[in-house]
Amino acid sequence: MPILSGKAFFDIDTQIDFLFPAGALYKTGAEQVIPAVAALNNYAAKHGIAVISTTCAHTENAAEFQVWPPHCIVDTFGQKKPAATLLPAGKQIIIEKNELDLFSNADLIPLLDKLGIDECFVYGVLTEYCVKFAIMGLLKTGRKVRLVTDAIYAKDEAAAREVIAAFEAAGGTCVTVETVTSS
Repeated sequence: MPILSGKAFFDIDTQIDFLFPAGALYKTGAEQVIPAVAALNNYAAKHGIAVISTTCAHTENAAEFQVWPPHCIVDTFGQKKPAATLLPAGKQIIIEKNELDLFSNADLIPLLDKLGIDECFVYGVLTEYCVKFAIMGLLKTGRKVRLVTDAIYAKDEAAAREVIAAFEAAGGTCVTVETVTSS
């Protein structure tokens, strides 16, 4: 995948188990982010921007299931991404993780360094969990981080507002799909 800029778009955990009513951890209305995620992924691919999509990829006995109901078990329907969020082969990098934190995948930092990524645009689900780990972790790497606020979804709106406030206080910037795709 030729990357034409130092930017990457991070599509966080947009998977069937989180986005659709039949999903194991569905939050009412979560599917509303799909068009925004699809638009961002397609925009990035069209403009030579790396698209890095994280996916939960749990074994049947994942430690996380002590806290959460079983979800996103490897090779199940619930672990898949909706078709609208997928790009043609070679246009999207899928990073699997077995924990909330995308940095639990040791391949992430070397990948960002190899691609020369210094600016990150983050969106997906759920704001106060995996999106939070992504934005705060990326900030800690010294990269510019932008949260696309109309392409995220939260389980708890109050908790999500706290995450966004902490993100901005730490130096992150909030943007919208329109501002990202009109530049």
